[in-house]
Amino acid sequence: MKHQFALMAAALALCTGAHAQTKWDLPAAYPATNFHSVNLANFAADVDKATSGKLQITVHPGASLFKAPEIKRAVQGGQAQAGEILLAAYQNEWQMFGADGLPFLATSYADSKKLYQAQKPILEKKLAEQGMMLLYAVPWPPQGIYSKKPVASAADLKGAKWRAYSPATTRIAELVGAQPVTVQAAELSQALATGVVEANMTSGATGVDSKLYEHLKYYYDVQAWLPKNAVIVNKRAFDALDKPTQDAVLKAGADAEARGWEKSSQVNTDTLATLKANGMAVEPPSATLKADMQKVGETMVKEWLGKAGPEGQAMLDAYRK
Repeated sequence: MKHQFALMAAALALCTGAHAQTKWDLPAAYPATNFHSVNLANFAADVDKATSGKLQITVHPGASLFKAPEIKRAVQGGQAQAGEILLAAYQNEWQMFGADGLPFLATSYADSKKLYQAQKPILEKKLAEQGMMLLYAVPWPPQGIYSKKPVASAADLKGAKWRAYSPATTRIAELVGAQPVTVQAAELSQALATGVVEANMTSGATGVDSKLYEHLKYYYDVQAWLPKNAVIVNKRAFDALDKPTQDAVLKAGADAEARGWEKSSQVNTDTLATLKANGMAVEPPSATLKADMQKVGETMVKEWLGKAGPEGQAMLDAYRK
């Protein structure tokens, strides 16, 4: 009888070993319908398929598992094995995280890609020091100015309640004399409905996600910057995977990056059309507004370099080559 039990236990162990399943949680801050979240769901499905279900990644969109500012710490501490973060939101922790949130430094997809190439090795080194790795990064569409009232120059933003979501967006408000109010993407609709926010700077994608056209009348396509979302992985969790599973994760990440960049550009075109269709005035900035905002950008790049030091200068030099 004992022998039989031992045999059964061994068979069971063999069975479970063959189907050992690893489960990962991947918190994200944006709605399930947002193109970043859809891309994450595709990434998880690709990993599931490539590993025959051996690694199952559950994506938690809409800040449902961790709020946006908590995601990086959760991945670092191992409460989540992976997560998606907005790099620019962590600029106060380390200036280089905010390089793609500097206004008018990289204003097109081509420039944004060039900036990413210059930023990537430094990002990877920093994340490695923190026990993490960069899996992939995808930009948001270019950022524009949304407002309740017409904006012909920066002076028109004076005193406006301005939604800030990063140190850079707070600094822009200060430089144009607006009042910065910190509001995460998930709470933006409510902030607009209650009059907490009257103007903000974000992409057409967030404009559609949060139905900004219900509260704001104007969108100025200033194409100020293309901030990136990065998918980060806890290095310990990654190292615990066998080699074929690791390769599957890296391959699915590379595919998600290529797919995400392409989708971002398409989303930019589509969402601006959606804003228009919903009665919003979508216009290019006036020459004065553009010049005013460029001045803001120059000031902020100077300030950023002062804090980022030689590391920041080296990255800018690599980008401007």
